[in-house]
Amino acid sequence: MIGLIQRTTSSEVWVDNECVSNIGRGVLLLAGIETDDTEQDARWLAGKTVNLRLFGDNEGNLNLSLLDIKGEILVVSQFTLLGDTRKGRRPSFTRAAQPQVAEGLYKLLIKELRSYDLVVKEGIFGAMMDVKLTNSGPVTLIINSKEKTNR
Repeated sequence: MIGLIQRTTSSEVWVDNECVSNIGRGVLLLAGIETDDTEQDARWLAGKTVNLRLFGDNEGNLNLSLLDIKGEILVVSQFTLLGDTRKGRRPSFTRAAQPQVAEGLYKLLIKELRSYDLVVKEGIFGAMMDVKLTNSGPVTLIINSKEKTNR
């Protein structure tokens, strides 16, 4: 499972010209679910997201996590994170899980994030969405459950 995490002062998801979700200070998490992802990948991504030190302390050093600041999370499913652009001009999405599998893991990811007692909002799975954010810093990271270590 791939997560693109953007530190944000505000984020919104719009569907059909209506705001369906919004958060204040926290992170926008774009989640790409691969064909071989499991529940363990969703749990790992949730834990990594809430524990990453992305926020400045009193000296401005990135020493605080979402848990430390009681930040909010906006989760958006984004299969295009799995796009393979190595050949040709059109991305291939063969690494992306089928929608019925991906939606279950997406919902599990959200459930796991909520278990940390943080405000968690979500986009609409499978919908055409407009995502707006103010990227603070900017701070943007890509994390991949297939590249995890035990540290």
